[in-house]
Parts: sequence; C-alpha cells; structure tokens
Amino acid sequence: MKRLFCFLALMVAVILVGCGKPDFSDAEKKTIALLALNTLPSLKPDTTNRFADVPAAAALGSTLFFDLGMSRDGTVSCSTCHKIDRQFQDDLPQAVGVGHTNRRTMPLAGVARDPWFFWDGRRDSLWAQALTPLENPLEQAGNRTAYAHYIKARFGERYERIFGPLPDFAGIPLNASPLGNDAERAAWNAMSDAQRDAINRVYANIGKAIAAFERSIEPAQTRFDRFALDLATGAEPKSDAVFTREEILGLKLFIGKANCVTCHNGPRFTDNGFHNTGVPPVTDLPPDRGRVDAVAQVEADPFNCFGAYRDGDVSACGELRFMVKDGPQLIRAYKTPSLRGVATRPPYMHAGQFSSLDEVVAHYAKAAPSVEGTTEIHPLQLSDRERAALVAFLKTLSE
Repeated sequence: MKRLFCFLALMVAVILVGCGKPDFSDAEKKTIALLALNTLPSLKPDTTNRFADVPAAAALGSTLFFDLGMSRDGTVSCSTCHKIDRQFQDDLPQAVGVGHTNRRTMPLAGVARDPWFFWDGRRDSLWAQALTPLENPLEQAGNRTAYAHYIKARFGERYERIFGPLPDFAGIPLNASPLGNDAERAAWNAMSDAQRDAINRVYANIGKAIAAFERSIEPAQTRFDRFALDLATGAEPKSDAVFTREEILGLKLFIGKANCVTCHNGPRFTDNGFHNTGVPPVTDLPPDRGRVDAVAQVEADPFNCFGAYRDGDVSACGELRFMVKDGPQLIRAYKTPSLRGVATRPPYMHAGQFSSLDEVVAHYAKAAPSVEGTTEIHPLQLSDRERAALVAFLKTLSE
C-alpha cells in the first residue's frame, strides 16, 4: 500500500510539473479575466439597419451569402472566400473571386461587433461592407441594377415580405452601376434620380439582409476561456482547461513582457483600431497604404452612416463623425484582427505575408522599420523558449 501511495504521489508530481500550476498576480488575473469570452457583452442593436435582427431578413441574407448567382458570371458568392468550415475565411494569402485581390480574407466570427470593416476600415457598417464585394471587379464583379433584377426574379416575394414593395422596373436597364464599366456607368447616368434612388434602396436592403445573417456568426469558447474562468473563480482546473507550463509562460508574456495585449485585448482579442506594425508589402501587388487611403473612401460611400439609406437617426454615426481623418499614424495602418481561432487559419497579416505564427512572433520581436510611415512596435528580446511559449499560448485560442 505504501508503494502504491508513493507511486500515485509521484504521478501527481509529474502531472503538475508537466501542466504547470498557474501562478498569477492579482493584476494578471484581472487582465486574463477580461480576455475571457464570458465577458463578451450582448450584441447591440444596429439602429442603421432596422432589419438586423429580423429572422426572415437573416434567412434571406443566408441564401444570398451562399448564392453563386450573386456575381457577374455565376461562379462566385460571399461563401467562395468566407468558407463556412474554415472560420468563414479561405486560407489564401489574398482572396480570389472573379479575379485576384490584394488582401487576405478576414474571418467573420464576431464581425458584427466591429466599428469599421475591411483591413483598412473603408466601410462603417456591416451592411455597407456586404455591398462592396458585389460590385468589386475582382470579387463578385456584378452591377447594381443586375442585382436588383435578380432579386425581383428569384426572391421577389421573400424580399417584399421583409422590405416592402419592389420598385417599378419599367425602363430600368439590365446592367447599370456608378462603379461599373463604361457602358454600365453610361446607363446609370441616363437613369432618372428617382430610378437610381429606387435601385440603391434595393441594393442597400441586399446588404442589410446579408448583415442580418452575419450577425449570427459568433466566436466559440476555447480551452483558454475555460482556463480563464477557472482561474477567476478559483475552481480546480478541469481536464479540458489545464494549461502546460509553456502555455502559462506564453500567456504571461502575452499580457506582460511581449505587450501583445496592448492591441489584442478584450474578449475578442482586438482593440478594433488601426496600427502600422511594419508589415512588409508583397512584391507585385498594387501599392497599399492602409487606413490613410480608406478615410476618403468611407466618406464618399453613399451607403455610409450619413447617407440616405441608413435607418434610424444620425445619433448612430459617432464613429464616422469623430474618426481620425489624417495624420502620419494612418500610413500603412491596418486593423487589429481578432486572435480567436488564429492558430488554424494561416497565412497571416493583411496580404498573407507570414505563413506561420512562428514567423509572426519573429516579426514582432525584430520590429523592422516600416517601408512607409512609422511602425508602432519596438524590438523585443525574446529567447527561443519565449517565442515558442507565445505560439503555444496562441494555440489555446483555437479549439
């Protein structure tokens, strides 16, 4: 019996050495608790989209999201790049629709909580974002009146039950858009103001339906969240919430010495801001200056919060009203992505510059200067062990 007791005691000691007993200061525990998914607040209503939480609108939006007919040649849908089984992204360095784009597809879990959309924030609402790829010649490459005609022909009854009567399509060209080719722009300019407004309203409602669907996509709990909850409550760690010594070190580095938490904070591990972190450009891609060029785009968007197609009143437009419009800090600044699920969706950065988390950590440790503007990061003296620990912790944010 004594031998059995000693053996069991030895096994417990081995397990503790392997897993590591959490040892965090009160300040660290508070920071960790704020990163846990259970602190994520309920999703706020989108007053700019009165259909945002209408189930029938979300159902139509889901149909449109997966519909290849929502493209010029019938080969591309939203789900072509936002794959449902891949965290609604596509694993490619740059997205490929009708053509080859210059940006990485962003995952969609929790996207409805963002104040700005795309890597550079060139749209200010989820429904305005949903419209942009539809007419982008490299993505879905369609045009505004073609989509309106398509909605009437295929989904007219469903649309009208949600949004009300469709407009009179008499005299509306089959192909016209302010953003299309020369013939489409000429056809758009030949339309009356009333016709253009009617089509824009149908088009806006397409975006509002897709956004209603996308609001349902939320991040899932991971081992980190279970660990954080047990740590906060003082509960004995469960088998699916135990951290190794390496993962504990990585977490300590993340919220401490490595300072990752400065930008990757809150339960979605993002501050929703834009930062120049010295990420290098990709050879042969068009020049990309990030946020500094997006400001004019969001201001010019007819579907922005100040536009005629917003529901509700202007009180919802605080982000747009008070956005930073200029300054050197906007040059080559890109949105802080959420780190939830990050380990299972390489490559990384706005154009897929890094193929692994090890490369990402190495980039931040080196802190090379930016090719334009000034990077916000500074060199970190991290040992190989510390770099590996950071990667190990990041893997706990994926199931």
